[in-house]
Amino acid sequence: MQRVRIKFTREEEVKYISHLDVMRLWQRAFIRAGVDLAYSEGFNPRPKMSLAVPLALGVTSEAELMDITLNRWTSPPAFRTVMERQLPRGVHIREALAVAPTLPSLQSQVRLAEYTVTVATEKTPEEVQEAIDGLLAKDTLPWEHRRDTGPRRYDLRKLVNDLWVGERRGEAQELGMLLRCDSQGAGRPEQVAAALGFEEYPISIHRTRLILEAK
Repeated sequence: MQRVRIKFTREEEVKYISHLDVMRLWQRAFIRAGVDLAYSEGFNPRPKMSLAVPLALGVTSEAELMDITLNRWTSPPAFRTVMERQLPRGVHIREALAVAPTLPSLQSQVRLAEYTVTVATEKTPEEVQEAIDGLLAKDTLPWEHRRDTGPRRYDLRKLVNDLWVGERRGEAQELGMLLRCDSQGAGRPEQVAAALGFEEYPISIHRTRLILEAK
């Protein structure tokens, strides 16, 4: 068997499809491409494919990661070529490489996620930098997130690794965010933007990188 790691994009055309639909999309593409995907054993066999971190609805990405297991060895460049013909617009394979089957699960290796977040604001870049400096200087930042199941309270500051000012585009300001993303918690860009004083939901959120634990 062979374990293949795929790095792919999720662009504007597919930013509103669910995690489950993304998995179905890939599974159908594998079938059309004739990829010999391995399945789990048992009464309900499932394809051996897993995403690093599900992407929230409405968020685009250039750095999604997925591991799959194949029954037979294949050349990663050939695999990429065959698969690209079967993927819909908005999903593009940036890289495919063989990884050791003995590595821990992809989900367990993720540590940080990097984002570019665009917000509407009249603040100058200097004022935005002041807000960033103020947040980063805090030891704690109590936060409450309301969900259908009730409020969830936690320390948002612990989920923020770094923030920086990006490009200014008219009345829109780009923010760079490096947020924690592991089994203990994951920072949400829209919440960090709100904590910086931006009342409106971001114009766009784009994931630029997933950082894995160094091996």
